Amino acid sequence: MALIGNPNCGKTTLFNGLTGSTQRTGNWPGVTVEQVYGILTLPGEARRTKDAATQAPNLDHGPRGSKPSPVQVVDLPGLYSLNANSEDEQVARRFILSGQADLVVNLVDVSNLERNLYLTLQLLEMGTPLMVVLTKTDRITREINTQALSRALGGIPVAAVNARNRQDQADLAGRLGTLVAPPPSHPRPRDTQPLPVVPYPEELEGWIKTQETLLGDLAADLAVSPRWLAIKYLEQDEELTPRIRERLNSSAAALEATLEMDPDILVADAKYRLIRSISQDTLRKPNRSCCASPGTSSLNHRPDQSGGAAPTPPSRRSRGGRPGLSRADRITMHRVWGIPIFLGVMYLAFWLTMTIGGAFIDFFDILFGTIFVDGTAALLNTLAAPAFLRVLLADGLGAGIQTVATFIPVVGMMFLVLSLLEESGYMARAAFVMDRLLRSIGLPGKAFVPLLVGFGCTVPAIMATRTLEHKRDRIITGFMAPLMSCGARLPVYALFAAAFFPDASGLVVFSLYITGAVLAIGTGLLVKRTLFTGPPTPFIMELPPYQAPRIVPLVSSVGRRLGQFSLRAGKVILIAVAVLGILNSIGTDGSIGNQDSEESLLSLMGKTIQPVFQPMGIQEDNWPATVGLFTGIFAKEAVVGTLNSLYSQVDAQIAAPAAAPNPAPETDSPPAPDAAAESPAFSPWPGIREAFLSIPANLTGWIEGLADPLGIGMIQGDSQEVIQEAGGDAATAAALTSRFSPAGAYAYLLFVLIYFPCAAALGAMVREMGAGYGWAAVVYLTVLAYNIATLFYQLAEGGSIIAILLSLLSLAGIYGAFYLVGRRRGALNTPGASSSRDVA
Repeated sequence: MALIGNPNCGKTTLFNGLTGSTQRTGNWPGVTVEQVYGILTLPGEARRTKDAATQAPNLDHGPRGSKPSPVQVVDLPGLYSLNANSEDEQVARRFILSGQADLVVNLVDVSNLERNLYLTLQLLEMGTPLMVVLTKTDRITREINTQALSRALGGIPVAAVNARNRQDQADLAGRLGTLVAPPPSHPRPRDTQPLPVVPYPEELEGWIKTQETLLGDLAADLAVSPRWLAIKYLEQDEELTPRIRERLNSSAAALEATLEMDPDILVADAKYRLIRSISQDTLRKPNRSCCASPGTSSLNHRPDQSGGAAPTPPSRRSRGGRPGLSRADRITMHRVWGIPIFLGVMYLAFWLTMTIGGAFIDFFDILFGTIFVDGTAALLNTLAAPAFLRVLLADGLGAGIQTVATFIPVVGMMFLVLSLLEESGYMARAAFVMDRLLRSIGLPGKAFVPLLVGFGCTVPAIMATRTLEHKRDRIITGFMAPLMSCGARLPVYALFAAAFFPDASGLVVFSLYITGAVLAIGTGLLVKRTLFTGPPTPFIMELPPYQAPRIVPLVSSVGRRLGQFSLRAGKVILIAVAVLGILNSIGTDGSIGNQDSEESLLSLMGKTIQPVFQPMGIQEDNWPATVGLFTGIFAKEAVVGTLNSLYSQVDAQIAAPAAAPNPAPETDSPPAPDAAAESPAFSPWPGIREAFLSIPANLTGWIEGLADPLGIGMIQGDSQEVIQEAGGDAATAAALTSRFSPAGAYAYLLFVLIYFPCAAALGAMVREMGAGYGWAAVVYLTVLAYNIATLFYQLAEGGSIIAILLSLLSLAGIYGAFYLVGRRRGALNTPGASSSRDVA
C-alpha cells in the first residue's frame, strides 16, 4: 500500500500513525525526499520500518479469505502531478508506475481541495487501485460530503480523517486492511476499472478512444491504462512521449493541427473544470439542523477535539502586492522589508545556536572527559592494565566520545531553531526571500541558512543542509559551508593577528572572513558549472500556513536528528580523533604519554612532512606549525595549544645546554617512587561539579552575546591581552615571530581558513553528502588551501616562479578534474536534472 499526495498534505503524519514509526514531519513542502517503508499494525503483528536504503520487507498476502497478513506501507515523496521533474518526484512516480501497490492511498488536503484533486484525476486515469483520504479536516468549518466526492470520482472509497487523531488512525487502519485483503466475495480495488470521469472536449475524447487500441501493448508492459497513455501524450510527458509516439499514427499530428489551443492546455482546462464542480459539491456550508453526511467511508468527519477548527483563509489580493498573500506575508515577503526581516531572524537564530547552545559545550566537555577519559584511565590503572590499553581506550576512544559530546549542545540547538522556523511556516518564506540572491549560483533560498550557520560551526551547518529538498543542492552547499569561517578558527586568527599585525588585527581577521565567503561563492559556481551543469530547478514552493509549533513533534524531530548525528557522523569523528590521539601519545621509542611533545609519532610525522609546506612559508625549524595543522583536525582551537606546548619544549631544549649546571655527583639514593602510585584516588565528583558550574558561568554574558555572537570582540584591546585571550602567551608570540615572516603568517592563516574544518565536520560531510562527495570535498578543500596559501606567500615574498606556476596548474587541475567527472556522468547534467546519485 502506497501513500501519495501533494507536498505537506499530511502523508508522513498518517504514515507514522499507521506504522508506529517516527519519520520526520514538518509544516513545509519536501519533508520526505525518499520512499520509506513501514508495516501497518494488525493484531498479533509487531511494528517495524525500513527506509529506501535497505531492502523492503517482502510480504505475501496469502490466499484470499485467509487471516490478514501484515500490510507493507510505503510513504512516497510529495508531488503535485505525475509530470515529475525533481528526483524526489520521480521516486514517487516510478513506484506508482511499477504497479507494486495493491492499493494507492491518495491523501488530499481538504483545505486546498482543488489543487490536490488534479493528482487524484491523474491516478484515476492511470487505472491505479485507489482510495482517497481527505486530511487536515480540522482546518475547515465546511461540512465534507464524502459521498458526493466518491460518486464524482467513479465510486472509489473516500474517507475524511484528522491524521493526528488516534481514533481516526485506528478506524482508517481497519478500513485499509479490508481493502488490501478483502474477503472472497468482494473484489480488490485492483480488480475494478474506474470510469473515465474527466469530460474532455469531443475532438480530444474521440482521438483518445481511437489511440487506446494502438497503445494496448505498451499499456500492458507498464501495467497502466491505455487511456492514460494517450492523455500523457497530449500532456507532452517528457519521459513517456517518445515511447508513445512510436506507436501512434499520423492522426496525432493532424489533431494538433486542428486544435485552436495546445493539447496540454485543453487537458488541464478540462480537469480543472471538473475539479471546481467536484469541490463545490464536496464542501458545503454547515447546516446546524442536521448532521454531516457520513459518506461512503465508515469514518465520519468529526471536528478536531482540541476545540474547533480554523476557517480556510479566503483568497485575497494585496494592494500593489502579490495575490493571495496574508497580512503577515505582505510584511515578511516584502521586496524591501523582507530581506532585513530575514537577516534579523537569522541573526537571532545564529545567536541562539552559538551563545545559548555554546554555553553548554564546557558542560559536555568536562563531564564526558571526566567519565570517559579520566575515569577510564583511573579504572585501567587500578586494574594494572597495560599502558597501550590506556592509550587506546582512554586517550583514543574516550577522547573521541568526548569530542562528539561537545557538539551535542550546538547541533541540538541548531536543530531546535530550524525546527521552530520550519514548523511555524517561516522557513518557506525565508527561502522565497533569498532565492533570487542564491539562484545565481544554482541554489535555492533555503541554502542561505546552513551557510549562515557555518560562521558559527561547520558541523551544524552541514547538518542543516538536510532542509534542502534536492541532493544536488545539498552537495553544492556542503562544498561551500566549510569555507564560511567557523568560530573555532578565531583563536588562531587572534593569536597570529596580535603577534604580527597588532595595529591592524581587526582588518586582518575581517579579510579572512571575506576571503572565505568569496571562495565559498567561487566553489559553488565551480561545482555548479562542472559537476551539475544542468539548469537550476524552477523554484515553486507552497507557502504553508503560519502555525504555533507543536511540542511533541518538535522534541521528537530534534531528538531524532540529534541521534542520527551522534550515531552516524559520530562514528567518523570517533575514529579520526582516536587515531590522532594514539599517534599523539605514543613516542618514537614506543613509550606512552608523549602528548604534544617532540617525541610523539605525530611530531615525527610533522617533521617528515614539513618540506611539503615550505613553499607556503613554513621553514625547517618551524615543524611545530605543521604538527599544529594535524592537531587542527581535532578542532581548530587545538592549533594554539599545540603551538604553545611544542614551541616551549623546543625553546627549552635549545636553552638547556647553555643554562645547564655542572652534573651533580652520583649518590646511592633510592630511585624516585612511581608518580602513578602516589597519585590520589580518582573521584568523578569534582569534575561533575565543575561541569555543572560551567553552565551559569557561560550564560553570564548571554545578553552581551547578541552584539557579538561570533566572539570577534576578543581581538579588540592590547595585543598581549588578545594573545592571552586566544590561549597563548608572550613566549608563544615570540616563537611565532622568530619563525614566521608576516607573509608566511598570513599564508598559514589562509591554510587554516580553507582546509577542511575538523574530524566532526568530516563525519557530518560523509553522512550528509555521501562518502564519495564527502571525501571529494575534503581533498578539494585541502588542495585549494595549499595552493592559495602558496600563491599568496610566493607572490608576497617575490618567490619562486616555478612554485607559482605549479600552484596555478594545480588549481586548473581541480577545475579539469571536476569537469571530467561531470562529463563522465553526463546523465547527471541533463537539462532539468535537479539532483544526482553519489558518484564522486
